[in-house]
Amino acid sequence: MSTTTETQTSTKFGTTADIPIPRGETQSTLTFFAAPTDGAKPYNLAGDNVDNPPPGVPQRNYNEFTHDVTIQDIRGREQEFDINVNGFGTISNISSEEKLFDDDERIERVYYPEIEKLLLDNVDGAKRIFLFDHTVRRSNPGAKRAPVNRAHIDQTTKSATARVHHHMGAEADDLLKDRVRLINVWRPLNGPVVASPLAYADSRSVPDEDIVGVEHRYPDRTGETAGVKYTEQAKWHYWSGMTNEERLLLQCYDSKDGARTPHSAFVDPRTRTEWPGRESIEVRALVFG
Repeated sequence: MSTTTETQTSTKFGTTADIPIPRGETQSTLTFFAAPTDGAKPYNLAGDNVDNPPPGVPQRNYNEFTHDVTIQDIRGREQEFDINVNGFGTISNISSEEKLFDDDERIERVYYPEIEKLLLDNVDGAKRIFLFDHTVRRSNPGAKRAPVNRAHIDQTTKSATARVHHHMGAEADDLLKDRVRLINVWRPLNGPVVASPLAYADSRSVPDEDIVGVEHRYPDRTGETAGVKYTEQAKWHYWSGMTNEERLLLQCYDSKDGARTPHSAFVDPRTRTEWPGRESIEVRALVFG
């Protein structure tokens, strides 16, 4: 059942005054991974390779497949979901001293310590946090990074292990003997979100055979993310009207339980063209213990 709820919020990024926030179950078309027709290892060019690709090399070699899905609203039943079971979890009523999110140095100085404390306080077993990057996304034309409308997982086992070695140096081998998780902390900057909300699939509903490693080929290194194939059994969710005081935890890797969360922005058919586009930040963390 689909409903709307009116809200009134003014922010630096625009106003959501009197916008009826779409609530409840919705349907949308998501974009999924489809394998290269020649059976080759799937890849994307990344970094400087995007603007200056090697001669004769396409930007990517795999295909995409779109399919309609039903997306369930978790609003009002947030406590039913656990990051260790479903691959995602929620935290509410969180304030931040950072308001602008327009300067990377200030984000790292002010916002990163807040995220580190948030994870230590809310992720069972977490003993140590290393925040290795963040992405600010804005829907406006000309934005450096926009919402990603493609089902994916940010890391694979291979790339998560490589990240531990890259960031933790001589400590990596010992850290890898214990539990290692890679968790994204996601929040809107101009909430409540009324356009391009984030959808995520229950980890248990997407089998391993539908998760495919995709190489990200930089000029000096090769990373890896995961493409997600369409599967009928996947159970997709979103958190309607997310506010600036709410945090979504998306687990991309867990060396112990294996819970990992396919996710994608999506176009909600109830969104009106005059509503403000979504702006958000995700901070990526290695969680040890």
